[in-house]
Amino acid sequence: MIEAIRACVQSEVEQVDQLIIEQLHSDVDMVENVGQYIVDAGGKRLRPLLVLLAGEALGGCTESHIRFSAVVEFIHTATLLHDDVVDVSTLRRGRPTANEAFGNAPSVLVGDFLYTRAFQLMVQLDNMDLLRHMADTTNTIAEGEVLQLARAGNPDIDESQYIDVITRKTAILFASACQGAAMLANCDIKTQQALSQYGLNLGIAFQMIDDVLDYEGDPTVTGKNIGDDLNEGKTTLPLLHTMQTGSKPDRDLVAQSLREKSTASLSEVIAAVRRSGSLDFTRERARERHDLAMSGLDVLQENRAKAALSDLLHLSLERAS
Repeated sequence: MIEAIRACVQSEVEQVDQLIIEQLHSDVDMVENVGQYIVDAGGKRLRPLLVLLAGEALGGCTESHIRFSAVVEFIHTATLLHDDVVDVSTLRRGRPTANEAFGNAPSVLVGDFLYTRAFQLMVQLDNMDLLRHMADTTNTIAEGEVLQLARAGNPDIDESQYIDVITRKTAILFASACQGAAMLANCDIKTQQALSQYGLNLGIAFQMIDDVLDYEGDPTVTGKNIGDDLNEGKTTLPLLHTMQTGSKPDRDLVAQSLREKSTASLSEVIAAVRRSGSLDFTRERARERHDLAMSGLDVLQENRAKAALSDLLHLSLERAS
């Protein structure tokens, strides 16, 4: 389905891909090597796709939308490089992470390069409101990463705290991609806010499904190891629900595994999560966000790109990777 969604902006997608390759150029070989490694890994590129689809739905993609799409992808990729170092991750998209392949220091520094390259591109757009908005967004993402680190291994997190972290860390960039597209199309505040809410709730739903896949996904499909979140001490919604509704042995097992940041009892934890109905509960919460996101599309006129944004929302709930 993702190919069909991309089809209505295929030419623009190809232009973004080319721009990303061009903007990865550096006189420093390590920058190009690590950057190219990340690009070659592929990925869904949902965030730049959101920019293009929103721009198309609002009257047509411009050169500014194409450049802003690259900005969003560079910011996202920089966060992945930094996250994988912090989380000591070894597998992403079915192959070794950049930190596993090149080491922690190159990964962090190339992440810094991508952040700064993103802002160089934004300056070229000559839109101070957008620049201010993305500076705030990037700062919020950084706060989310620190907040997640500070809460790692803490089983006493509630659902509102969980939502706070994933909003800052993941959903805010989805929201900013959509709002930024509206800003570049010179839309009014009402339209900007509606598309921001679409992106925000899409991002929250997307992360919730990601958290489900961490306990039932197929590593050959997801490209990530099962139980990575538990190994990093992340109190995600499936674990939260299990600790709230499961039997006392199941609650104690999950809490202990989180405190120890250990997957030694991963099979038992997965069984506990399933017994508690926590995966279905998390999917239901994601469906609620789906409905909230759909209402954000009401500001758009009916067209092919709006239909694609709706399809993308549906795909976020049904995906296996």
